[in-house]
Amino acid sequence: MNTKQDARVPSYRRLPIRFTHGEGARLFDDEGKTYLDFLSGIGVTALGHAHPGLTKVLREQAGQLLHVSNLYDDPIQKRCAEKIAKACGLDLVFFSNSGAEANECALKMARRYQYNKGETERTRFLALERSFHGRTMGALSVTAKEAYRAPFEPLIPDVQFVPPEDARALEKALETQTFAALILEPIQGESGVHPLSKSYLKTALKTSHGTGTLLVMDEIQTGGGRTGSFLACQQAGVLPDIVTLAKPLAGGLPIGATCARREVGESLQPGDHGSTFGGNLLACRAALFFLEELFERGLLQQVKAAGEKFRKGLESLSQKHKTIQNVRGEGLMLAIELDQPSAPINQGLLERGLLANALAETALRFLPPFIVGNEEIDEALWILDQSLQPAS
Repeated sequence: MNTKQDARVPSYRRLPIRFTHGEGARLFDDEGKTYLDFLSGIGVTALGHAHPGLTKVLREQAGQLLHVSNLYDDPIQKRCAEKIAKACGLDLVFFSNSGAEANECALKMARRYQYNKGETERTRFLALERSFHGRTMGALSVTAKEAYRAPFEPLIPDVQFVPPEDARALEKALETQTFAALILEPIQGESGVHPLSKSYLKTALKTSHGTGTLLVMDEIQTGGGRTGSFLACQQAGVLPDIVTLAKPLAGGLPIGATCARREVGESLQPGDHGSTFGGNLLACRAALFFLEELFERGLLQQVKAAGEKFRKGLESLSQKHKTIQNVRGEGLMLAIELDQPSAPINQGLLERGLLANALAETALRFLPPFIVGNEEIDEALWILDQSLQPAS
């Protein structure tokens, strides 16, 4: 027995499963067991595992350059920024390494923009209850869950939270107080996959712009095509001032992107913000390949079709298993709400070889890779059906 103590900080509850390799939507562990991956590394491995095209371009790039720093220009990073900005309908992109970093940049950008305008009293932020924006100090400050916040307080002061989907509370806060920015997720992922309505998103845009407040759309989990459009907010016809992206953007490599309209993005000048590894050439080459798959080789259409099939399957199971209270989400970002704790059901899925995750005590979240096929969706639904049998 190996009694050597683990040198890693114990900040994760890791399951005793060791994956050795993957192929497409499947993972394989060191005991030879196969798993259908409907978690995608928490929404990251959009192209599945060991994608031959991605593997090829990464090998090519690794044989040329991995990193030169942002002190020098690079056409790969520049081209990647142009494609992301165009997909968002915005103008400028700042690259970082994660979603939390992308949100940190967005908060700084909003404050710097207001400062440059002479709006020096606009330093506060408005966010939503049930929100999750990351675990760095700034992102944590606009994250609502008290259990995440309390051990690290004091955080950024003067952050206010309003209930999601309460348009009047949102309007009242924005109209009676001054904020640098309103930040929200179009689908609140970590709290159980709770979509905000199109009317609420439109109210957020209209009221924030009417009061001089910037609108930041956190699309770290929803963006990059997961909901069937590049941004979830695009389905509501909403164009924010700032969008943050990360998870699927480089197919598994660390990347974050903060996208902004020109006037807002240009508020950050040399010396105002930086990221040593941000825009790393390997990550940007992976992101370029992902974007080509999404827009030029039909992957976005595949997400729409697969998401519709999976949702219909989940809704069909809800008719069979009364323990399923509802089905939520868009595209390939879906959840089921149960009338009982979700952790035991999730354990049953794991034992039968399906990776998902339990959230908010009674919700199960599914984030399949974008390349998931019809047979794999049918298999996942069958495993879920079997796992719900004792609960029905």
